[in-house]
Amino acid sequence: MLSLRKVKNEDCVAVILTKKETKAYYRFFGARHSILQVGNLIDFETEENSHFIPRLRNLSQIHFPWLFEKNRLLLWHNFIKLFEPHLKDTQEIETFYYDLLLDAAKKWHKQNPKRIVCENYLALLIHEGRLHKEEICYICERSIEEEMALMRAFIPAHPECLHSASLSKEKMRTFFKTGKTTHLDDSEVAYLYDVAMKGF
Repeated sequence: MLSLRKVKNEDCVAVILTKKETKAYYRFFGARHSILQVGNLIDFETEENSHFIPRLRNLSQIHFPWLFEKNRLLLWHNFIKLFEPHLKDTQEIETFYYDLLLDAAKKWHKQNPKRIVCENYLALLIHEGRLHKEEICYICERSIEEEMALMRAFIPAHPECLHSASLSKEKMRTFFKTGKTTHLDDSEVAYLYDVAMKGF
């Protein structure tokens, strides 16, 4: 579930990502149901309505081991919230987005969630053809030598141009090539995570 909006009394409109689409559904008394939470993986049936959006019926939640770990759950909600604005106004979509989130959810309790976010963020940029591999500063358009900073969507810049902390260009080159954060320390991952939280 990508987003949830209260509409009147305790009714809600939920935006749900499936394998093939994002779609809004209506749920009577949705605010009373704990299953209706952003980030939950749910199974459901729908009831079509010719005058209004389809209604959600017979909801059940698919559980993960980390759901009762407050810190992991908070990081999950932060990650999920990136997708609704990114996929807004898109109805039919590739299965990539659903598979990416499902794969992340399955390993969320086994790995550092911030590392999963960084790796998935990179995977999404590569999938959409938006990864900037050129080692040129986006701001001054000069070559980046040894240290770099990253803007939203991992766009490179000089640390001094961006007024930001610096990252090793070699380490970032390895990250962009392998898609893995295993060679990065926690502070570097935290930097990348903060960039990711600015949005896709």
